[in-house]
Amino acid sequence: MASESNKVVFAALIGNILVAVTKALAAAMTGSSAMLSEAIHSFVDTGNEVLLLYGMHRSRRKPDETHPLGYGRELYFWSFVVALLIFAVGAGVSFYEGIVHLQNPEPMERPLINYIVLGLSLLFESGSWWVAVRSVRAEKGDQSYLKAIIDSKDPPKFMVLLEDSAALLGILIALAATWASVTFHEPRFDGIGSLLIGLVLAAVAIFLAKESKDLLIGERADPVMQTGIIRLVEGMDGVLRVNGLLTTHMAPTEVVAALSLEFEDGLTITQVERIVADMEAAIRKAYPEVASLFVKPQTPQIYEAAVARIEKGPEP
Repeated sequence: MASESNKVVFAALIGNILVAVTKALAAAMTGSSAMLSEAIHSFVDTGNEVLLLYGMHRSRRKPDETHPLGYGRELYFWSFVVALLIFAVGAGVSFYEGIVHLQNPEPMERPLINYIVLGLSLLFESGSWWVAVRSVRAEKGDQSYLKAIIDSKDPPKFMVLLEDSAALLGILIALAATWASVTFHEPRFDGIGSLLIGLVLAAVAIFLAKESKDLLIGERADPVMQTGIIRLVEGMDGVLRVNGLLTTHMAPTEVVAALSLEFEDGLTITQVERIVADMEAAIRKAYPEVASLFVKPQTPQIYEAAVARIEKGPEP
């Protein structure tokens, strides 16, 4: 999964570098506001891929005394930073450029350059976008793309897909703005194009920020995995009842699980230890994503009282 995510991000990085430089040259030669917004968007996306790669590298560090559960959530932190950059830099600059060109419209010079550059950009971005689409499609199953993105625990994949989708839409907006500016001899259409690009980036950034925030706070594992773990444990000798299971993702392929169990009466400590060791081995064989497993022997009454305390929250 990590190598697949690397492939998606590297493809996006190469595509964005090519697109950003091409758009920047075109913006300098034509004075197009929409093209400048698109160039800034692509430079922001390039920086974002670098941050995602950095986050992926940092998240693979081994656990230590300071972080006994590892550094997996660094990936979620840097994903959240990327979402903020898309909003603050990408959308912010696009809005600024759009307002400036509406207040002080200037005729576009050499629009043919814009058309050529936007066509090349569409080609470059489509290649990166297709790599991201294939990666998400391979894992989504019967889910819709939106549901797969919401359920995903791997930010690089869905962030690249949404970034590239926003980039493709932005290119189409820039093409329409260029055409309208030239056809109707009204340079304000160029500023309107920048504002629309800003709106697209802001919407994508808000969605990505929400998804990254949820992962950073801690999302449960796939319900199918949770049900499978419970059924596996319930079928083990010595286990009388599974009171409850808590899971949380530390990284896309790292899950921490905590089980509350009632063991059969009369078991010795040595027998319980053996059961727990067999349980951990069986769970990790069935679900390699479970990096840490905690087992707490409890009666149902004690477990329910603990859950009630948690749901009640701290005293004011």
